[in-house]
Amino acid sequence: MDDCGELYLRAKALAEAEAIQRDLARRVELRPLKGPLRTIAAVDADYGETLTYAAVLLFRYSQCNTPIEKRIAIRPTAFPYLPGYLSLREAPAALDALNHLSQPPDLVLVDGQGIAHPRRFGIACHIGVLTGLPTIGCAKSHLVGTFREPGPQQGNWSPLELDGEVVGAVLRTRTGVRPLFVSPGHLVRLDDAIEVVLHCSTRYRVPEPLRIADREAKATRKEWHSA
Repeated sequence: MDDCGELYLRAKALAEAEAIQRDLARRVELRPLKGPLRTIAAVDADYGETLTYAAVLLFRYSQCNTPIEKRIAIRPTAFPYLPGYLSLREAPAALDALNHLSQPPDLVLVDGQGIAHPRRFGIACHIGVLTGLPTIGCAKSHLVGTFREPGPQQGNWSPLELDGEVVGAVLRTRTGVRPLFVSPGHLVRLDDAIEVVLHCSTRYRVPEPLRIADREAKATRKEWHSA
């Protein structure tokens, strides 16, 4: 295929991906969490050349540093890495792993964005809408919006704004470290998302469940390639 043909297919794929995100974004609901949290799951993924390795770990909310269940899913990587389209790359494997948990979690922490996204539909929204579970996006890097640097102490945060709307929080999870970008995904409000992320950030910048999920996803990729 010539370069023009490849560019056409790429543009068509992006147009279709954007249409999917805009359509599903209409189903996102932001509302207070129902009842106390008993369990929480964390989702992260890593990549080889052609495969995506997703790790989902289940925790008791009262013990966010000790997983009680782990599920791994390995799926072909069906979409290239493009900022703003992470859900189409990671969600198939992540959903596969989530669906194999022995019990649904009360909430899912996702390594990525929620509504802090150009189309208000980051991977946390994608997973939340398709599972019907409350989800929170917790990202290490800035994707969209404007903000002021939050104060230096743990728990300090500043609003992340996009087109005049608050879509997330720039949250200092540990004193003196770089902040995280936290946004609701589905069935959660921003104040709940901030509270949950701070509760789970016991020793490190990244909440403990996500830190462990990241470690497990990377370990799976390494084991798969060394086998």
